Amino acid sequence: MTATSPRSSAGDGGKPGTSALVYLDGQWLDKATAKVSVFDHGLLYGDGVFEGMRVYGGKTFRLREHIERLYDSAQAILLTIPMNREELIAITEEGVRRAGLQEGYLRHIITRGIGDLGLDPRKCPRASVIIIFDTIAIWAPERYDQGLTLITAGTPINQHEALSPRVKSLNYLNHILAKVEATNAGADDAIMLDPAGHIAEATGMNLFVWKQNTLYTPAVYAGLLRGVTRDAILEIAHEAGYKVVETLLNRYDLYTAEEAFLTGTAAEVAPIRMVDGRVIGAGKAGSVTRDLRNRFQQLVRR
Repeated sequence: MTATSPRSSAGDGGKPGTSALVYLDGQWLDKATAKVSVFDHGLLYGDGVFEGMRVYGGKTFRLREHIERLYDSAQAILLTIPMNREELIAITEEGVRRAGLQEGYLRHIITRGIGDLGLDPRKCPRASVIIIFDTIAIWAPERYDQGLTLITAGTPINQHEALSPRVKSLNYLNHILAKVEATNAGADDAIMLDPAGHIAEATGMNLFVWKQNTLYTPAVYAGLLRGVTRDAILEIAHEAGYKVVETLLNRYDLYTAEEAFLTGTAAEVAPIRMVDGRVIGAGKAGSVTRDLRNRFQQLVRR
């Protein structure tokens, strides 16, 4: 399987503005023609891993870091990706060119593949590789000044002993249930806690808090996914001279923050204005949040 010899080609799937382009096990398809088997264990059991990536100016931001995390996730669940890292990177770059993406979003999905209705992964002889080339917009642009409203979810983050939070698996059910709680409460998103009550992350984003000239973020051992955007913000903050601390945080730290924001591949840097009815700081994007967001935008387009 190579990036330059697909088995078939979609009609207009590669033209910008028409339909999402999809790479599926060697085929280039569009949204209408890309199909997976009902016997795929990714569908039946959430047995697989994924990555989300952003394209800026025709280039995939930190592509190699995302690919490394994808392979680490696969290794952790004993899932063999049927190509090496360089081949997957080449396919990704080809897909961005085919789709004509200048500003876009990519979703890499590796499933255990087609098997039977049993759990035994040995019945899945080959993993499936899926890449979706599309666009994404979670919130309207004005929300990045107004800020987001959050609640604390009653649904906790997965326990470490069940599945490492560093595995970006296809099973996001507890995150979805937390998102449902936020939706039912009329909020934008939800903060998820570990079993001890420490803040882990939002439903699909990492959290930062600014208080007394220090930028705080939950440590990885709090039970969160170590985000690529999170790491980028940590680097930017250090370079800009901010004091940064990775530690355990609870809701008190968030309620009393001068500023707070979320980070993620899709969200980028999104300010928080209210949590559980408490107004955070000035109730809109603060100066530190705006500064880090501006620096992040400069970074992704360098």
